[in-house]
Amino acid sequence: MSEEVDIARHAGVLHIRFNRPAKKNAITQDMYRAMAEALETLDASVRIVAFSGAGDCFSAGNDLKDFLAAPPDNDSHPTLRFIRALPKVMVPMVAAVQGAAVGIGTTLLLHCDLVVAATNAQFSVPFVKLGLVPEAGSSLLLPALIGYQRAARMLLLGEPIGAAEAERCGLITHLAAPQELTATFEAVIAKLKALPPAALRATKQLMKSSEPGTARRLEAELVVLIERIASDELKEAANAFLEKRPADFSRFL
Repeated sequence: MSEEVDIARHAGVLHIRFNRPAKKNAITQDMYRAMAEALETLDASVRIVAFSGAGDCFSAGNDLKDFLAAPPDNDSHPTLRFIRALPKVMVPMVAAVQGAAVGIGTTLLLHCDLVVAATNAQFSVPFVKLGLVPEAGSSLLLPALIGYQRAARMLLLGEPIGAAEAERCGLITHLAAPQELTATFEAVIAKLKALPPAALRATKQLMKSSEPGTARRLEAELVVLIERIASDELKEAANAFLEKRPADFSRFL
């Protein structure tokens, strides 16, 4: 299990905490593998899954160097396993978000039932800027949740939105001052734990009854994503990022 993601069960709650603050909690394959295994092996003792991040950032998304060193190319890849596991979790999932939530740091929230965010949180999905496409069903879930035009701003232009706008459009359910984030998050978990677990699971299953459509979109996204990973556009975007320069896509016109 990766030391850069803390995974622990306590009193019916599976806690998954990104613990790589020096790298803004950027996610590596080892972290994906540990999280996928945790979600794939949930048993009846787990009533809630809770995501959080150490330090001043929820997650900067994929660790680009790690991602490029061994990109997703088969069904057993840790990244794909984690993405596919998210919509299959039938207990409530909650998240506490502070600072930046980039890429998968935002798209995994679309599978959470309740999201507590600090007022300094910022959400962005800059896939196109990297020559990639959305993942985790976000091309379907994000427009459905926040509206097509706002989703187009985020997915096509890569523009971030702040916590206040995220609350207005329904991306998050609770807003808290940074110093109150943990207490608010724990209060939400406590409320869930006080409710009948079977009724919670059944209600989530009813609300997620349209999930087959999400699963189909998720798989369609992954087909295109794997194609895009081999593209010259991704190579240019990645090199520009690593060389700390603006990407130049003019030769691709």
